[in-house]
Amino acid sequence: MKKRAQVSAEFSMSSLTDIIFLLLIFFMLTSSMVQINVTLPESNSTTIAPSDLIVMMTMDGNLTFNGKKISKSKLKNKLKSTIAGMSNRENAAVSIVAEVGVPWKKINDIITLASQLKIKAHIATQPKGE
Repeated sequence: MKKRAQVSAEFSMSSLTDIIFLLLIFFMLTSSMVQINVTLPESNSTTIAPSDLIVMMTMDGNLTFNGKKISKSKLKNKLKSTIAGMSNRENAAVSIVAEVGVPWKKINDIITLASQLKIKAHIATQPKGE
């Protein structure tokens, strides 16, 4: 009697990993080309959030903290020291006042910084044009 040829039950994953790798590269390249432009919101709200921490941003990249010009690299330390001197630390909040046209990424950087310091961040809105 002859032995029958055994069928291998293995599955080759090499072609599947190649396809997944190519898809990963495709999405990584296309996601870096996508640019998100978000205009800052307008609001009819008359509620004013009290804040001792005000960060102003202009289109030319200037930052001011409580009316004094500051660099982005020094902002975190200045916020930390100001919060440390506050009596009401748990209710500390940063108000972000950005000129129309400031890229959302720059605003998000300040929000992320506030999150790292475990404080709230508010974005000031413009009154709705009527």
